[in-house]
Amino acid sequence: MSGASVLYDVPGRKAKARNRVYTVLGSLALLGLLAFAFLRLNSRGQLEPEVWNIFNNAGVRTGIRDGVLTTLQVFAVAAVLSLALGALLAVARLSVHKPVSWLATSFIELFRAVPLLITIYAVWVTLLANRDSLGLGGSGPQFWALVIGLTVYNGAVQAEVLRAGINAVPTGQREAAYALGMSKTQVMVTVLIPQAVRAMLPTIISQLVVTLKDTSLGYIITFEELLFTARQMSTNIIVNGNDTYVPVIIVTGSIYVGMCLALSSLANWIERRGRRTRTGIAVASAGEPVAAADAMEVAEAVPGGPAAKQD
Repeated sequence: MSGASVLYDVPGRKAKARNRVYTVLGSLALLGLLAFAFLRLNSRGQLEPEVWNIFNNAGVRTGIRDGVLTTLQVFAVAAVLSLALGALLAVARLSVHKPVSWLATSFIELFRAVPLLITIYAVWVTLLANRDSLGLGGSGPQFWALVIGLTVYNGAVQAEVLRAGINAVPTGQREAAYALGMSKTQVMVTVLIPQAVRAMLPTIISQLVVTLKDTSLGYIITFEELLFTARQMSTNIIVNGNDTYVPVIIVTGSIYVGMCLALSSLANWIERRGRRTRTGIAVASAGEPVAAADAMEVAEAVPGGPAAKQD
């Protein structure tokens, strides 16, 4: 009996025929829904060439470009800050000092539990109320509210990712580093964190994709990122007496998909490259647990191990 048949009963002739019928019916239902949506959009004039011609307008293209640049700006700042905060929280949670560990754990669990939208809105209200004393003007409160909200939430998630990577490093490497007289800080910075980052890099980048998508929440606090800009355009641009929600949503959604696919492709490339390496701990696929390397790989990775003795 094959291993696959233990977990999955091979369908018989009746089950196969039934599955084919369900597949055909499901496909027809999906095609019917698509045809219905197409006809409805066409009857409302959303598929007319004049509606889609708005993207030939220089002002529309400039608005979309500015929205994309603003979105990427928020993402870049929030990504860097969340990674730095995540590393700090991961180290603090693993600290042998109980108050430090408890404080980091409380911070992580709090901001992982609170919805991100509430965090962004609360920070925005706080910054807006103290805008003059903080020296913030223009879109400053919206920008920093979005950045801070994304930072604390994604930093808490990245902290757990890094903590899992650090715990996955073989214990022998830590013990060998201590045997060489390295301090706890040196072991963490030079031995544990580099291998944890390498092992969890695909997962880290996958979380950065979530950070990029969550920048659209700036729309709630009237921050002029891509989604807010798209809504403003679709509301203000009227063609043949109709709004332009459908074409703007399709184009904006395609831009978001393109940016997220670019980051996902980077994660997949790093995962494939990491699988070809032979030392340290294995690279985990995005969203999967980390597996420790075998004993020979660990021995080769430890300073002063067999590989070093051959030199």
